[in-house]
Amino acid sequence: MKKNLVLTFAGVLIVAAAAGTWWWSGAKTRSASEAGAPTAAKGAAPNGGAVALVTLAAAQRQDVPVTVQVNGSVVSLNSVDLRPQVTNTVREVHVKEGQFVKEGQLLFTLDDRPDQANLAKARAQQQRDEATLADLERQYKRSQELVAQNFIAKAAADATLSQLEAQRAAVAADRAAVQSAQVALGYATLRAPIAGRIGAVNIYPGTLVQPSLSLVTITQLDPIAVSFPVPEGKLQDLLAAARSHTPVEALVAGRKAPMKGALNFVDNTVDPLIGTVRAKAVFDNADQGLWPGQFVETRVTVRTIEGATVVPAAAIMMLAEGSSVYVIDANKTAARRKVETLHSFGTQVAVRGVEPGEQVVIEGKQNVRPGGKVRLDASVSPQRPGATPEATPGSAASVTPGNASLVAERERT
Repeated sequence: MKKNLVLTFAGVLIVAAAAGTWWWSGAKTRSASEAGAPTAAKGAAPNGGAVALVTLAAAQRQDVPVTVQVNGSVVSLNSVDLRPQVTNTVREVHVKEGQFVKEGQLLFTLDDRPDQANLAKARAQQQRDEATLADLERQYKRSQELVAQNFIAKAAADATLSQLEAQRAAVAADRAAVQSAQVALGYATLRAPIAGRIGAVNIYPGTLVQPSLSLVTITQLDPIAVSFPVPEGKLQDLLAAARSHTPVEALVAGRKAPMKGALNFVDNTVDPLIGTVRAKAVFDNADQGLWPGQFVETRVTVRTIEGATVVPAAAIMMLAEGSSVYVIDANKTAARRKVETLHSFGTQVAVRGVEPGEQVVIEGKQNVRPGGKVRLDASVSPQRPGATPEATPGSAASVTPGNASLVAERERT
């Protein structure tokens, strides 16, 4: 009996402890809710939505140059692959590989003894036929005198005239043979057809050469050209730039300042496979800053957008209906506005649809709603018109895997 009373009393104590614990937990929850209510109300917008934490930048007006910047390759304006005209033996090499030569400079001399003999033979034949021609001319002159005195028949004089005309033709053929021998003799000396730089020389005295063998390559280095592709969307701007002789810049690795040339050629066909048109610019290259086959970055300003409105590229939102930005008025109210992107350059974008001086959201756009209120992030310095947003601790520009969750939590609050 006494044991049953003890068990009953213990059960009552357990029930009472459970009831007290439940009451204490409920009271604590109600206190926390009542304490948090003013805070939530303080951070709420008048329309019932949360106030978004954002960073703003002001749009500015400026002239924007539309620049095409692509990779190009350096090409020589003139390059000659020098080959012999006849099969012959090299007698002397007058240049070294890598040497700069002038136009007309002697490069190679071949064995010209057979050609000298042929020329002498042709000249001797010409002299013999010219002597025969002179004799026939004297005979024809005498025959005309005799015909006038009726000592010989006119047919005899005509026969002499025929011999004279045949001999004149033979002399003309001899002169052509002499000229041909002189041309063949000229093949024994090879001169530079252009001024430029000699490539590798693999020919030595005594080498037997023939027309199929390349002796050396001469490449012009000054002036020189850069060939580069331009998107077909910029074709009309490129043609206008070519008519106005727009300068082209070549950015060469190792040089502080870009080299400047003149756009002088636009190809007559657009490549249908890649949608580009080939252009070429000529550069003065006295210091050999450009080398044939070298890849360089080329830049040409095809036109200028005058008085354009410029905003940071971070403000642009790509939506299904097109590009938009959030514009903030004086009451810190957000409005979503469609814009037309005219040109992107660096971290800035020239747009149509925003007026200079208007404030646009560059960070925190994911929390902004049309018609909602915003407040500025005090930890981020206000952006000057056209300035590039700087990375600040906790901003989107400085988010790393270690602080990404912290930044997200901060923007939500």
